Amino acid sequence: MKRTAVALALALLATPAAAQGTLRIGLSADPNMLDPAQSGSVFERVVFAALCDKLIDLDPQLRYIPQLATEWRWGDDARSLTLRLRDGVLFHDGTPMDAAAVKVNLDRYREARESRRKTELASVSAVEVVDPLTVRLVLSQPDAPLLAVLADRAGMMMSPRAIAALGERIHTNPVCAGPFRFVRRVTQEVVELERFPGYWDAGRIHLDRVEYRPIPDGTVRLLNLRAGQLDLIERVTPSDVASVERDRSLRLIAGTAMAYQTMTFNLGAGERAKRPLGSDPRVRAALEAAIDRNVINQVALEGRFVPSNQFEAPDSTYWVAERPVPPRDVAKARALLREAGHERVAFELAIANAPVERQVAEVIQAMAAEAGFDISILASESASMVAANRRGDFDAAIVIWSGRPDPDGNIAIWLQCDGFVNWGKYCNPKLDELLGKARAVTGVEERQALYRQAAAIWMEDRPHLVLYHHRWLWASRANVEGFQAHPDGMMRLQDVRLRR
Repeated sequence: MKRTAVALALALLATPAAAQGTLRIGLSADPNMLDPAQSGSVFERVVFAALCDKLIDLDPQLRYIPQLATEWRWGDDARSLTLRLRDGVLFHDGTPMDAAAVKVNLDRYREARESRRKTELASVSAVEVVDPLTVRLVLSQPDAPLLAVLADRAGMMMSPRAIAALGERIHTNPVCAGPFRFVRRVTQEVVELERFPGYWDAGRIHLDRVEYRPIPDGTVRLLNLRAGQLDLIERVTPSDVASVERDRSLRLIAGTAMAYQTMTFNLGAGERAKRPLGSDPRVRAALEAAIDRNVINQVALEGRFVPSNQFEAPDSTYWVAERPVPPRDVAKARALLREAGHERVAFELAIANAPVERQVAEVIQAMAAEAGFDISILASESASMVAANRRGDFDAAIVIWSGRPDPDGNIAIWLQCDGFVNWGKYCNPKLDELLGKARAVTGVEERQALYRQAAAIWMEDRPHLVLYHHRWLWASRANVEGFQAHPDGMMRLQDVRLRR
């Protein structure tokens, strides 16, 4: 991987500088499926931010704001959601983005064999065209997180004509309604987009073209930025932040992220769940007492991230203030292990094979050893680690979740009995009941109360130990203006300019 990254860097350095109207973005991985229905990676979402507008967008404070839909309202019983669409919007092939097009897209997300959005839209029983600019979603049950779903891939609209022509292969030539249209892609090299003159908000678009270039190695991405072969890069390595701040030719753009790093435990998936860590919550409580999240942040993350013990970011709407990050207490950890009948407990900690993840794991390993834990670290490629987790072939694993604006998309996915990433098979019916109630109401205060009750359950059971929330760390050339950090990590290009 390192050799490939360096070879790509040399190739980029040999490439003539692009036109001034082209923004060249360095990504840390290659996007996979450029189809919102089939997409499963955050890197596709980064490209979609320029390619495919959504029904609803998010502002930097994670408030829902209009995009393709100008307004929306819940039905009196919260069993329907009606959206009014923006007039005059065109897809990149010139066809209208109207209510009929929205129905085609939402029905595809709900029903198509290839769609990965079915679970997200499970509450939608029908999509009705009220008039050319109004669509109504009929729900089988109240579903407050639906707004967040429509502010993500399930809210991205593609041309029905293109869908009919290409079907599952639409990822080879995606046709959306965003500010830039697809030109071409070369796998592992580049995704190219060009400005769409018919964009409904064209006055905010000041770039002629955008190129996304995957460069997995963070040092190599930064090298290309400094050499002028890239204009903007994502995921600056924390250890490189200080050098970016000192470089007057560069700018650091940072912001607290919805994304978080969590340690998930195997509580019920196969034989490995029967070991002390998975079978006894006192052992997991001892492990939490053995670690110091602030030390993890300072030592492994250069103090750049946000220590956290909850799926929601500190000070966000659904953060439970009365349950702050606990301090380290080695004596408490040893006492809990003895109470559980152990002097020492050994387990394997799976991580993605990346420098930062290894540093985090090694800090945890050292702290936990002082309290009676013998941790062996297993580093593997992300896909291999996820596959093992899905099989139940793990004791504990440190993983990232990119975060969602609604708490259901951050909590239920892991903790609900049938959560789609509940790899450790944790199941508490009382918690499921509370999560279901939280989905069924739309009032913020009522939902906050339900999530506080939920936190009291899962923080005692400890199926996860959330470690920290990320900060998005981007760097740009000094002549890039207007780029802002968003908590969802998407690279929105409205108002971005290249100063001549």
